[in-house]
Amino acid sequence: MPSRAGTRAMREVPATLSSLCDNTHPKPELQEPVFGYPTAGIYGYTHAFGGYAGAHAQYVRVPFADNDCFKVPEGVADETALFLSDAAPTGYMGADFCNIQPGDVVAVWGCGGVGLMAQQSARLMGAERVIAIDRYPERLQMAREHAGSETIDYTQVDSVLEVLKEMTGGRGPDACIDAVGMEAHGTGSQYAYDRVKQALRLETDRGQALREAIMACRKGGTLSVLGVYGLIDKFPMGAIMNKGMTVRSAQQHGQAYMDRLLTHAQKGELNPAYLATHRFSLEDGPRGYDMFKHKTDGCVRAVFAP
Repeated sequence: MPSRAGTRAMREVPATLSSLCDNTHPKPELQEPVFGYPTAGIYGYTHAFGGYAGAHAQYVRVPFADNDCFKVPEGVADETALFLSDAAPTGYMGADFCNIQPGDVVAVWGCGGVGLMAQQSARLMGAERVIAIDRYPERLQMAREHAGSETIDYTQVDSVLEVLKEMTGGRGPDACIDAVGMEAHGTGSQYAYDRVKQALRLETDRGQALREAIMACRKGGTLSVLGVYGLIDKFPMGAIMNKGMTVRSAQQHGQAYMDRLLTHAQKGELNPAYLATHRFSLEDGPRGYDMFKHKTDGCVRAVFAP
């Protein structure tokens, strides 16, 4: 019989961790030098993640469609279903990673589509308070209206950390969710440092939001990282270790959450359709992407109709 250690070594990645699939990356040798092991292939995510084309076209090739397609139940509108494939499962996963208990305070960096969904999902899972951090007034307003979040405009305060301490009686949030990632905007010397390092091609990421979330989280709390990262500098690992924090992160495990999300949508408990602030034809795609990238005209999500 195989040894116990050998049996553990032969275990497959659990089926619920779909973004870690062993079988969908056609060129795993591209990732192994960077990550140690390849992840799943991801649509529209460059050749490093399999080279699969994205989905903004009239016809889309869908590998493994028998595993990726879900029936939309009656009563769930098209735009609601649309965002159940993108922003909603990512935000929901981020809240799920926090193991939220009744009475918890959850802070979310970012009020884009994923951040807003993380805030609403935290509420669904029992958080007593949700605090949202961003700089765009229209997005902070959406956080208040649709997620019932308390909000912080980080450009209007001297220190997000100090404001969060004051809001939580000096304790800090029980869980912090980074829904921003490697292109974080910020203020102060650390942001200037990141911009200089990027200009000199010495790092790829601006980690302001992630660093703030680590520093703000209470002792023994949870950090949930939804933002995408590559190479980050000045990562405060000492704070994570000395505060006994739990860190969870992943690319979206969409299939694992879809049944729950469809049920929430059918019951009216989660409706992400309001994220569709702008609608375009495919021919207007470049303009829509430009608005989304630069966050002009209050654009949160641009929807394209063939």
